[in-house]
Amino acid sequence: MSIAEQRTQAIAETREAIRAIEARDGVTRESLEAMRAAMLALAERAELFPPDDFPQKDDTSAQGLHELGEDDDGRFAMYLVRGGNHVDTPPHNHTTWAIVVSIRGRELNKFYERTDDRSVEGKADVRQTGELAVVPGTGVCLMPDDIHSIHMRGDGVKMHLHMYGVAIPRMTGRVRYDMAAGTYEHFLPHPDLR
Repeated sequence: MSIAEQRTQAIAETREAIRAIEARDGVTRESLEAMRAAMLALAERAELFPPDDFPQKDDTSAQGLHELGEDDDGRFAMYLVRGGNHVDTPPHNHTTWAIVVSIRGRELNKFYERTDDRSVEGKADVRQTGELAVVPGTGVCLMPDDIHSIHMRGDGVKMHLHMYGVAIPRMTGRVRYDMAAGTYEHFLPHPDLR
């Protein structure tokens, strides 16, 4: 069996395990921890994800997003993110649960909470509450309304698996925050889906 065939099988098995966890336990912080364990087991099989199979964009300051699988109804979507050498996303939510684990490299995730009373449309106060470097053997779990940002530095290979309850093109109502301006806006799905 080729590497690509082994990878396809391992991804399918992982997605099926995650599907079963959600069916059994729903979406809670505890069930996301169980899903993360399945994702970490897949990420440990780095040999299934050779960098040449997931090319980086010419602009190494950007992220490359590669679809690995999703259900026909757009659920249980997995992606490989090939990180650039200088990436900063604004704080944002996903409107669905999310899990991020590392195959190779470091992706700094910062976490935030909204502190305003939400009474003024377009205005928001957000403060950082913590951070975690996602490296091989670690990962983060996010509930639909959790807010995080991603930061990558350096020219080494950075490859991370992202798993979402709903595929990126179907994530509507996502919000990103401008902390300096004290504002927020809704934004469209990732423009670089491959």
